[in-house]
Amino acid sequence: MKSLELDVSSIDRIVEMAWEDRTPFAAIEIQFGLKEKEVIALMRKEMKASSFRMWRKRVTGRKTKHLGKRDFEKGRFRCKEQK
Repeated sequence: MKSLELDVSSIDRIVEMAWEDRTPFAAIEIQFGLKEKEVIALMRKEMKASSFRMWRKRVTGRKTKHLGKRDFEKGRFRCKEQK
């Protein structure tokens, strides 16, 4: 696994991106070079077991975490009043 090459701030950012519902695994791979399985392994290593299970349950099969399954082009909805 490539986590040995990652510094603490990069690991923190990967965990943050993995927690975000709308950040696809492909974005993490582009930015950090970690494939989905490597992100899962990193999350397992960095998180408490209960937190990891909760995260896996939430992201498993989630359309927004996989670019091929997404049914929207842009990341977030923005209301007309938002600047």
